[in-house]
Amino acid sequence: MSFEGKYNAKSPAVKRLMREAQELHEATEEYCASPLEDNLFEWHFTVQGPPSTDFEGGVYHGRILLPPEYPMKPPNIILLTPNGRFETNKKICLSISGHHPETWQPSWSIRTALLALIAFMPTPGNGTIGSLDYSKEERQKLAKKSLNWQCDTCGKVVDLLSKNTVKKPITVEEQTMLNTIALKADDSPTSDTSYLVNSDTVSENQLRQRGIEPIINETQDRQQSDVIVNQQVETMSSSNDLFWSILIASLVSAIILLVLRRLFLV
Repeated sequence: MSFEGKYNAKSPAVKRLMREAQELHEATEEYCASPLEDNLFEWHFTVQGPPSTDFEGGVYHGRILLPPEYPMKPPNIILLTPNGRFETNKKICLSISGHHPETWQPSWSIRTALLALIAFMPTPGNGTIGSLDYSKEERQKLAKKSLNWQCDTCGKVVDLLSKNTVKKPITVEEQTMLNTIALKADDSPTSDTSYLVNSDTVSENQLRQRGIEPIINETQDRQQSDVIVNQQVETMSSSNDLFWSILIASLVSAIILLVLRRLFLV
């Protein structure tokens, strides 16, 4: 494909997307992604369902819509294949998508987004935007049906993945990015107005299934430390209250004895 003459070659977004298109030119057994012939800012992707999950054996196709400000602003991700985890034809809510520009990092890429999407698939939806919580049986049925699913633009999606090219190993930088995505989701607020990103977190077991070693959640450590400190403060406060209660009672008793003594002496 050639976009020469159609876009401003000096645009940071165009230069970045052209580079990523070249890097993702060769499909693997795990995923593939490429821009449309006539639109550099809309990509179609296909991912293999993560192994040892309800989606194992399935092949899922979707769209990535990139803003003119990419990579300074995040893409929007839309799944087209029925899957039982995300609604189809709807922008899904993840910490790597347009729903959360505050969590996006320009160093992330389309490949990073695909790896994160695969890792997030087995996580519970919990009612977040664009999420579904189908049963295991329903998801497995959809996984089998997905092998016959066709895209109007790309054709039969199962044929888009390569059976000869194994997945590329995750680099240290990508591993750090994926861990950051998961931990950011853990730290996100849980109110309805915040899109409930924390329900899309990736568990340690799921990260390890993807070959990603999770890092320690410092937030949990800080929370545990705060609990311990609060308990110590409460204990000290209770001790101080008891001390003052005994002191006041002793003073009151002493005053009463003095009054009685003067009465009887008179």
